[in-house]
Amino acid sequence: MSKPADISTKHLISLAPDNWVKWVTQIPDIIAGEILNSEFQWLSRESDVLIRVENPQYGKFLVLNELQLRYQPEMPRRMRAYAALPKRSIIYLPIQY
Repeated sequence: MSKPADISTKHLISLAPDNWVKWVTQIPDIIAGEILNSEFQWLSRESDVLIRVENPQYGKFLVLNELQLRYQPEMPRRMRAYAALPKRSIIYLPIQY
C-alpha cells in the first residue's frame, strides 16, 4: 500500500517529468516519455516512479526513482531488484544507474 509520502512524490514528479529527469540524471537534453506503471503487485513491492526517457547520446532507457525518508540497509538490494523487474517484465531497455 502506498504511503502519503509516496503519493506526494509521484504527484510531484508527474507535474514536470522532464525537469525531474534532467535534475536526477544531470543530463541537460534528456526527454521524459511515458511514466510507466512500476507497481509489481505479484512481488508485493512498489517503486515510486519509473520513467521511460530518451537522449541522443545514451538512447532510450528507464529512470527509476525511489525516494526514502529514512535510511534502510536493504535499499541497495531492493533497488537492484526494482531495476531488474521492469527490464524483464515491461520493456527491454537498458537501465541507467
